[in-house]
Amino acid sequence: MRQWLTDLGPTETVNALIAFLFAATGPVAIILSSAARGGLGQTEVAAWIFGAFFVNGLVTLFLTWRWRMPLICFWTIPGTVLVGQALDHASHAEVLGAFVVTGILLALLGLSGWMRRLQNAIPMPVIMGMVAGVFLRFGTDLVRAVHLDPAIAGSMVVAFIVLSANPRWSSRMPPMIGALLVGLLAITLGGRMTWPDATALALTAPSFFAPAFSPAILLELVVPLAITVLFVQNGQGFAVLKAAGHEPPVNAVTLACGLASVCTAFLGTVSSCLTGPTNAIVASGPDRSRHYVGAWLVGLLALGFGLFASAFSALMLAAPKAFIAALAGLAMIRSLQGAFTTAFGGGFPLGALVAFLITVADQPIFSIGAPFWGLLAGWGIARLLEQTP
Repeated sequence: MRQWLTDLGPTETVNALIAFLFAATGPVAIILSSAARGGLGQTEVAAWIFGAFFVNGLVTLFLTWRWRMPLICFWTIPGTVLVGQALDHASHAEVLGAFVVTGILLALLGLSGWMRRLQNAIPMPVIMGMVAGVFLRFGTDLVRAVHLDPAIAGSMVVAFIVLSANPRWSSRMPPMIGALLVGLLAITLGGRMTWPDATALALTAPSFFAPAFSPAILLELVVPLAITVLFVQNGQGFAVLKAAGHEPPVNAVTLACGLASVCTAFLGTVSSCLTGPTNAIVASGPDRSRHYVGAWLVGLLALGFGLFASAFSALMLAAPKAFIAALAGLAMIRSLQGAFTTAFGGGFPLGALVAFLITVADQPIFSIGAPFWGLLAGWGIARLLEQTP
Protein backbone atom coordinates (compact mmCIF):
# COMPACT_ATOMS: atom_id res chain seq x y z
CA MET A 1 0.00 0.00 0.00
CA ARG A 2 2.88 2.35 0.79
CA GLN A 3 4.37 1.74 -2.65
CA TRP A 4 0.96 2.29 -4.27
CA LEU A 5 0.55 5.64 -2.52
CA THR A 6 4.09 6.62 -3.56
CA ASP A 7 3.41 5.77 -7.22
CA LEU A 8 0.00 7.49 -7.32
CA GLY A 9 0.76 10.84 -8.92
CA PRO A 10 -1.45 13.54 -10.49
CA THR A 11 -1.27 11.98 -13.97
CA GLU A 12 -2.30 8.54 -12.74
CA THR A 13 -5.11 10.01 -10.63
CA VAL A 14 -6.57 12.10 -13.47
CA ASN A 15 -6.34 9.21 -15.95
CA ALA A 16 -8.07 6.91 -13.48
CA LEU A 17 -10.90 9.38 -12.87
CA ILE A 18 -11.45 9.91 -16.61
CA ALA A 19 -11.37 6.14 -17.23
CA PHE A 20 -13.89 5.51 -14.46
CA LEU A 21 -16.23 8.29 -15.61
CA PHE A 22 -16.13 6.79 -19.10
CA ALA A 23 -17.20 3.39 -17.72
CA ALA A 24 -19.88 4.91 -15.48
CA THR A 25 -21.65 6.98 -18.14
CA GLY A 26 -22.14 5.71 -21.70
CA PRO A 27 -21.69 1.98 -21.01
CA VAL A 28 -24.14 2.19 -18.09
CA ALA A 29 -26.62 3.90 -20.39
CA ILE A 30 -26.30 0.89 -22.69
CA ILE A 31 -27.22 -1.39 -19.78
CA LEU A 32 -30.27 0.76 -19.05
CA SER A 33 -31.28 0.78 -22.72
CA SER A 34 -31.02 -3.01 -23.03
CA ALA A 35 -32.80 -3.52 -19.70
CA ALA A 36 -35.64 -1.26 -20.80
CA ARG A 37 -35.97 -3.16 -24.06
CA GLY A 38 -36.18 -6.40 -22.08
CA GLY A 39 -38.73 -5.02 -19.62
CA LEU A 40 -36.50 -5.38 -16.54
CA GLY A 41 -37.45 -3.50 -13.39
CA GLN A 42 -35.41 -1.36 -11.03
CA THR A 43 -34.45 -4.34 -8.82
CA GLU A 44 -32.98 -6.25 -11.76
CA VAL A 45 -31.20 -3.16 -13.09
CA ALA A 46 -29.68 -2.31 -9.70
CA ALA A 47 -28.43 -5.89 -9.26
CA TRP A 48 -26.99 -5.84 -12.80
CA ILE A 49 -25.07 -2.61 -12.13
CA PHE A 50 -23.92 -3.86 -8.71
CA GLY A 51 -22.42 -6.99 -10.25
CA ALA A 52 -20.93 -5.05 -13.16
CA PHE A 53 -19.05 -2.68 -10.87
CA PHE A 54 -18.55 -4.28 -7.46
CA VAL A 55 -17.63 -7.82 -8.52
CA ASN A 56 -15.57 -6.69 -11.50
CA GLY A 57 -13.93 -4.09 -9.26
CA LEU A 58 -12.72 -6.92 -7.03
CA VAL A 59 -11.42 -8.81 -10.09
CA THR A 60 -9.61 -5.67 -11.27
CA LEU A 61 -7.95 -5.16 -7.90
CA PHE A 62 -6.75 -8.78 -7.75
CA LEU A 63 -5.43 -9.01 -11.32
CA THR A 64 -3.73 -5.62 -11.13
CA TRP A 65 -2.11 -6.51 -7.80
CA ARG A 66 -0.98 -9.95 -9.00
CA TRP A 67 0.59 -8.84 -12.29
CA ARG A 68 1.38 -5.21 -11.42
CA MET A 69 -0.09 -3.84 -14.62
CA PRO A 70 -3.49 -2.34 -15.56
CA LEU A 71 -5.94 -5.23 -16.01
CA ILE A 72 -9.31 -3.50 -15.59
CA CYS A 73 -12.32 -5.76 -16.05
CA PHE A 74 -15.92 -4.66 -16.48
CA TRP A 75 -18.59 -6.14 -18.76
CA THR A 76 -19.02 -6.87 -22.45
CA ILE A 77 -20.84 -4.01 -24.18
CA PRO A 78 -21.82 -5.91 -27.36
CA GLY A 79 -22.91 -8.76 -25.09
CA THR A 80 -25.18 -6.31 -23.26
CA VAL A 81 -26.81 -5.40 -26.56
CA LEU A 82 -27.25 -9.09 -27.42
CA VAL A 83 -28.98 -9.60 -24.09
CA GLY A 84 -31.41 -6.77 -24.80
CA GLN A 85 -32.40 -8.47 -28.03
CA ALA A 86 -32.71 -11.90 -26.40
CA LEU A 87 -34.99 -10.58 -23.64
CA ASP A 88 -37.58 -9.87 -26.33
CA HIS A 89 -38.33 -13.59 -26.47
CA ALA A 90 -36.44 -15.19 -23.55
CA SER A 91 -37.10 -15.01 -19.82
CA HIS A 92 -34.70 -13.28 -17.46
CA ALA A 93 -33.82 -16.62 -15.84
CA GLU A 94 -33.03 -18.24 -19.22
CA VAL A 95 -30.67 -15.40 -20.09
CA LEU A 96 -28.91 -15.82 -16.74
CA GLY A 97 -28.48 -19.51 -17.52
CA ALA A 98 -26.64 -18.48 -20.69
CA PHE A 99 -24.40 -16.21 -18.57
CA VAL A 100 -23.47 -19.16 -16.34
CA VAL A 101 -22.63 -21.46 -19.25
CA THR A 102 -20.68 -18.69 -21.01
CA GLY A 103 -18.61 -18.16 -17.86
CA ILE A 104 -17.84 -21.88 -17.60
CA LEU A 105 -16.81 -21.94 -21.27
CA LEU A 106 -14.50 -18.94 -20.80
CA ALA A 107 -12.92 -20.49 -17.71
CA LEU A 108 -12.27 -23.77 -19.55
CA LEU A 109 -10.71 -21.93 -22.48
CA GLY A 110 -8.47 -20.01 -20.08
CA LEU A 111 -7.35 -23.25 -18.43
CA SER A 112 -6.81 -25.06 -21.74
CA GLY A 113 -4.58 -22.45 -23.36
CA TRP A 114 -6.48 -22.85 -26.68
CA MET A 115 -7.02 -19.15 -27.14
CA ARG A 116 -4.76 -18.77 -30.19
CA ARG A 117 -6.50 -21.63 -32.03
CA LEU A 118 -9.90 -20.17 -31.29
CA GLN A 119 -8.83 -16.71 -32.45
CA ASN A 120 -7.93 -18.19 -35.84
CA ALA A 121 -11.18 -20.13 -36.25
CA ILE A 122 -13.54 -17.28 -37.22
CA PRO A 123 -12.40 -14.38 -39.43
CA MET A 124 -12.48 -11.08 -37.54
CA PRO A 125 -14.36 -9.23 -40.37
CA VAL A 126 -17.23 -11.72 -40.04
CA ILE A 127 -17.32 -11.26 -36.27
CA MET A 128 -17.35 -7.49 -36.63
CA GLY A 129 -20.06 -7.70 -39.30
CA MET A 130 -22.26 -9.37 -36.69
CA VAL A 131 -21.20 -6.79 -34.08
CA ALA A 132 -21.98 -3.92 -36.47
CA GLY A 133 -25.46 -5.34 -36.97
CA VAL A 134 -25.96 -5.53 -33.20
CA PHE A 135 -24.62 -1.99 -32.65
CA LEU A 136 -26.60 -0.36 -35.47
CA ARG A 137 -29.70 0.15 -33.34
CA PHE A 138 -27.84 2.55 -31.05
CA GLY A 139 -26.96 4.79 -33.98
CA THR A 140 -30.52 4.87 -35.28
CA ASP A 141 -31.89 5.42 -31.75
CA LEU A 142 -29.55 8.42 -31.42
CA VAL A 143 -30.96 9.94 -34.62
CA ARG A 144 -34.53 9.36 -33.42
CA ALA A 145 -33.74 10.92 -30.03
CA VAL A 146 -32.41 14.08 -31.70
CA HIS A 147 -35.53 14.26 -33.88
CA LEU A 148 -37.98 13.71 -31.02
CA ASP A 149 -36.22 15.71 -28.29
CA PRO A 150 -33.70 18.15 -29.79
CA ALA A 151 -33.45 20.21 -26.60
CA ILE A 152 -31.81 17.32 -24.76
CA ALA A 153 -30.40 14.92 -27.35
CA GLY A 154 -29.52 17.65 -29.86
CA SER A 155 -27.60 19.70 -27.31
CA MET A 156 -25.69 16.60 -26.23
CA VAL A 157 -24.70 15.81 -29.81
CA VAL A 158 -23.54 19.40 -30.39
CA ALA A 159 -21.43 19.29 -27.20
CA PHE A 160 -19.91 15.96 -28.26
CA ILE A 161 -19.01 17.27 -31.74
CA VAL A 162 -17.58 20.57 -30.49
CA LEU A 163 -15.34 18.89 -27.91
CA SER A 164 -14.27 16.16 -30.35
CA ALA A 165 -13.32 18.75 -32.97
CA ASN A 166 -10.77 20.49 -30.74
CA PRO A 167 -7.95 18.25 -29.40
CA ARG A 168 -7.05 20.77 -26.70
CA TRP A 169 -10.62 20.93 -25.39
CA SER A 170 -11.13 17.17 -25.57
CA SER A 171 -7.94 16.57 -23.58
CA ARG A 172 -9.34 18.72 -20.77
CA MET A 173 -12.97 17.63 -21.07
CA PRO A 174 -13.61 14.21 -22.67
CA PRO A 175 -16.48 14.55 -25.18
CA MET A 176 -18.61 11.92 -23.43
CA ILE A 177 -18.34 13.71 -20.10
CA GLY A 178 -19.16 17.03 -21.77
CA ALA A 179 -22.23 15.51 -23.45
CA LEU A 180 -23.34 14.09 -20.10
CA LEU A 181 -23.03 17.45 -18.35
CA VAL A 182 -24.84 19.32 -21.14
CA GLY A 183 -27.63 16.74 -21.08
CA LEU A 184 -28.03 17.07 -17.32
CA LEU A 185 -28.12 20.86 -17.70
CA ALA A 186 -30.81 20.64 -20.38
CA ILE A 187 -32.88 18.29 -18.20
CA THR A 188 -32.57 20.60 -15.19
CA LEU A 189 -33.38 23.80 -17.07
CA GLY A 190 -36.34 22.16 -18.75
CA GLY A 191 -37.71 20.72 -15.51
CA ARG A 192 -37.73 17.26 -17.06
CA MET A 193 -36.33 15.24 -14.14
CA THR A 194 -38.59 13.11 -11.96
CA TRP A 195 -36.63 12.57 -8.77
CA PRO A 196 -37.03 9.18 -7.03
CA ASP A 197 -38.04 9.02 -3.38
CA ALA A 198 -35.43 8.90 -0.62
CA THR A 199 -35.77 5.14 -0.10
CA ALA A 200 -34.22 4.52 -3.51
CA LEU A 201 -31.06 6.42 -2.57
CA ALA A 202 -29.71 3.86 -0.07
CA LEU A 203 -26.86 1.38 -0.20
CA THR A 204 -27.49 -1.55 -2.53
CA ALA A 205 -28.38 -4.88 -0.98
CA PRO A 206 -27.43 -7.46 -3.66
CA SER A 207 -30.34 -9.30 -5.22
CA PHE A 208 -29.74 -12.85 -6.42
CA PHE A 209 -31.64 -14.64 -9.16
CA ALA A 210 -31.95 -18.32 -10.03
CA PRO A 211 -30.90 -19.17 -13.60
CA ALA A 212 -32.82 -21.47 -15.91
CA PHE A 213 -31.30 -23.44 -18.77
CA SER A 214 -33.10 -23.42 -22.11
CA PRO A 215 -31.28 -25.27 -24.94
CA ALA A 216 -32.52 -22.77 -27.53
CA ILE A 217 -31.39 -19.72 -25.53
CA LEU A 218 -28.06 -21.36 -24.69
CA LEU A 219 -27.44 -22.03 -28.37
CA GLU A 220 -28.48 -18.48 -29.23
CA LEU A 221 -26.40 -16.64 -26.64
CA VAL A 222 -23.43 -18.65 -25.37
CA VAL A 223 -21.26 -18.67 -28.49
CA PRO A 224 -21.96 -15.02 -29.46
CA LEU A 225 -21.41 -13.88 -25.85
CA ALA A 226 -18.12 -15.78 -25.62
CA ILE A 227 -17.00 -14.31 -28.92
CA THR A 228 -17.77 -10.75 -27.80
CA VAL A 229 -15.66 -11.34 -24.68
CA LEU A 230 -12.74 -13.14 -26.34
CA PHE A 231 -12.46 -11.26 -29.62
CA VAL A 232 -14.23 -7.92 -29.38
CA GLN A 233 -13.47 -6.94 -25.78
CA ASN A 234 -10.49 -8.96 -24.52
CA GLY A 235 -8.78 -8.73 -27.89
CA GLN A 236 -9.06 -4.95 -27.81
CA GLY A 237 -7.86 -4.82 -24.19
CA PHE A 238 -4.82 -7.00 -24.90
CA ALA A 239 -3.98 -4.89 -27.95
CA VAL A 240 -4.00 -1.54 -26.10
CA LEU A 241 -1.94 -2.95 -23.23
CA LYS A 242 0.65 -4.42 -25.58
CA ALA A 243 0.83 -1.10 -27.40
CA ALA A 244 1.61 0.53 -24.04
CA GLY A 245 4.48 -1.89 -23.43
CA HIS A 246 2.76 -4.45 -21.20
CA GLU A 247 2.54 -8.22 -21.68
CA PRO A 248 -0.88 -9.18 -20.30
CA PRO A 249 -1.42 -12.80 -19.16
CA VAL A 250 -3.94 -13.89 -21.78
CA ASN A 251 -4.96 -17.25 -20.32
CA ALA A 252 -5.12 -15.99 -16.72
CA VAL A 253 -7.31 -13.04 -17.71
CA THR A 254 -9.60 -15.35 -19.71
CA LEU A 255 -9.91 -17.66 -16.71
CA ALA A 256 -10.63 -14.72 -14.38
CA CYS A 257 -13.30 -13.38 -16.74
CA GLY A 258 -14.93 -16.80 -16.86
CA LEU A 259 -15.02 -17.23 -13.08
CA ALA A 260 -16.28 -13.69 -12.59
CA SER A 261 -18.98 -14.26 -15.23
CA VAL A 262 -20.30 -17.29 -13.36
CA CYS A 263 -20.48 -15.27 -10.12
CA THR A 264 -22.10 -12.19 -11.65
CA ALA A 265 -24.64 -14.30 -13.54
CA PHE A 266 -26.53 -14.86 -10.27
CA LEU A 267 -26.74 -11.07 -9.92
CA GLY A 268 -28.18 -10.73 -13.41
CA THR A 269 -24.99 -9.23 -14.85
CA VAL A 270 -23.70 -9.91 -18.34
CA SER A 271 -20.32 -11.63 -18.85
CA SER A 272 -17.11 -9.99 -17.59
CA CYS A 273 -14.27 -8.97 -19.89
CA LEU A 274 -11.02 -7.02 -20.09
CA THR A 275 -11.93 -3.53 -21.24
CA GLY A 276 -10.27 -1.69 -24.11
CA PRO A 277 -10.96 2.06 -23.69
CA THR A 278 -10.68 2.10 -19.88
CA ASN A 279 -7.33 0.29 -19.90
CA ALA A 280 -6.15 2.51 -22.76
CA ILE A 281 -6.85 5.67 -20.74
CA VAL A 282 -5.09 4.34 -17.65
CA ALA A 283 -2.12 3.11 -19.72
CA SER A 284 -1.67 6.45 -21.51
CA GLY A 285 0.57 7.91 -18.79
CA PRO A 286 4.29 8.40 -19.55
CA ASP A 287 5.59 6.07 -16.80
CA ARG A 288 4.66 2.49 -17.62
CA SER A 289 5.74 1.21 -14.20
CA ARG A 290 3.06 3.36 -12.55
CA HIS A 291 0.12 2.46 -14.75
CA TYR A 292 -1.04 -0.18 -12.27
CA VAL A 293 -1.89 2.40 -9.61
CA GLY A 294 -4.43 4.05 -11.93
CA ALA A 295 -6.08 0.67 -12.48
CA TRP A 296 -6.21 0.13 -8.72
CA LEU A 297 -7.91 3.47 -8.26
CA VAL A 298 -10.48 2.56 -10.94
CA GLY A 299 -11.12 -0.72 -9.09
CA LEU A 300 -11.67 1.11 -5.80
CA LEU A 301 -14.05 3.59 -7.43
CA ALA A 302 -15.94 0.67 -8.99
CA LEU A 303 -16.46 -0.86 -5.54
CA GLY A 304 -17.97 2.40 -4.26
CA PHE A 305 -20.14 2.82 -7.33
CA GLY A 306 -21.45 -0.72 -7.00
CA LEU A 307 -22.48 -0.12 -3.40
CA PHE A 308 -24.70 2.75 -4.56
CA ALA A 309 -26.01 0.99 -7.67
CA SER A 310 -29.63 1.26 -6.50
CA ALA A 311 -29.39 5.03 -6.12
CA PHE A 312 -27.71 5.51 -9.48
CA SER A 313 -30.07 3.22 -11.37
CA ALA A 314 -33.08 4.99 -9.80
CA LEU A 315 -31.75 8.37 -10.93
CA MET A 316 -30.95 7.17 -14.45
CA LEU A 317 -34.29 5.41 -14.88
CA ALA A 318 -36.03 8.64 -13.86
CA ALA A 319 -34.26 10.60 -16.62
CA PRO A 320 -35.98 11.27 -19.98
CA LYS A 321 -35.65 8.46 -22.52
CA ALA A 322 -33.96 10.81 -24.99
CA PHE A 323 -31.14 11.41 -22.50
CA ILE A 324 -30.43 7.67 -22.13
CA ALA A 325 -30.71 7.07 -25.89
CA ALA A 326 -28.34 9.96 -26.69
CA LEU A 327 -25.82 8.96 -24.04
CA ALA A 328 -25.81 5.33 -25.18
CA GLY A 329 -25.66 6.30 -28.88
CA LEU A 330 -22.74 8.70 -28.40
CA ALA A 331 -20.90 6.10 -26.33
CA MET A 332 -21.32 3.56 -29.14
CA ILE A 333 -20.63 5.77 -32.15
CA ARG A 334 -16.87 5.12 -32.25
CA SER A 335 -17.41 1.42 -31.62
CA LEU A 336 -19.93 1.29 -34.45
CA GLN A 337 -17.46 3.06 -36.74
CA GLY A 338 -14.71 0.63 -35.75
CA ALA A 339 -16.97 -2.36 -36.33
CA PHE A 340 -17.82 -1.20 -39.87
CA THR A 341 -14.17 -0.41 -40.63
CA THR A 342 -12.98 -3.84 -39.52
CA ALA A 343 -15.88 -5.67 -41.15
CA PHE A 344 -15.63 -4.08 -44.60
CA GLY A 345 -12.11 -2.66 -44.73
CA GLY A 346 -10.19 -5.91 -45.21
CA GLY A 347 -10.71 -9.54 -46.16
CA PHE A 348 -14.00 -11.46 -46.24
CA PRO A 349 -16.27 -8.50 -47.11
CA LEU A 350 -19.05 -10.76 -48.42
CA GLY A 351 -19.06 -12.92 -45.30
CA ALA A 352 -19.10 -9.76 -43.18
CA LEU A 353 -22.02 -8.36 -45.20
CA VAL A 354 -24.02 -11.58 -44.81
CA ALA A 355 -23.39 -11.58 -41.06
CA PHE A 356 -24.42 -7.92 -40.87
CA LEU A 357 -27.63 -8.29 -42.90
CA ILE A 358 -28.88 -11.36 -41.07
CA THR A 359 -28.17 -9.76 -37.70
CA VAL A 360 -29.93 -6.50 -38.65
CA ALA A 361 -32.96 -8.42 -39.96
CA ASP A 362 -33.35 -9.82 -36.42
CA GLN A 363 -35.40 -12.85 -37.46
CA PRO A 364 -34.97 -15.80 -35.07
CA ILE A 365 -34.94 -19.34 -36.46
CA PHE A 366 -35.94 -22.29 -34.23
CA SER A 367 -36.23 -19.73 -31.39
CA ILE A 368 -32.52 -18.92 -31.78
CA GLY A 369 -31.68 -15.24 -32.25
CA ALA A 370 -30.32 -13.65 -35.41
CA PRO A 371 -26.75 -12.86 -34.20
CA PHE A 372 -25.95 -16.57 -33.97
CA TRP A 373 -27.27 -17.26 -37.47
CA GLY A 374 -25.53 -14.17 -38.83
CA LEU A 375 -22.23 -15.37 -37.45
CA LEU A 376 -22.75 -18.91 -38.73
CA ALA A 377 -23.87 -17.83 -42.21
CA GLY A 378 -21.13 -15.22 -42.52
CA TRP A 379 -18.48 -17.76 -41.56
CA GLY A 380 -19.87 -20.27 -44.07
CA ILE A 381 -19.95 -17.75 -46.93
CA ALA A 382 -16.46 -16.53 -46.11
CA ARG A 383 -15.06 -20.06 -46.21
CA LEU A 384 -16.95 -21.15 -49.33
CA LEU A 385 -16.78 -18.06 -51.56
CA GLU A 386 -13.87 -15.97 -50.37
CA GLN A 387 -10.21 -16.79 -50.37
CA THR A 388 -8.11 -16.28 -47.27
CA PRO A 389 -6.43 -12.88 -47.59
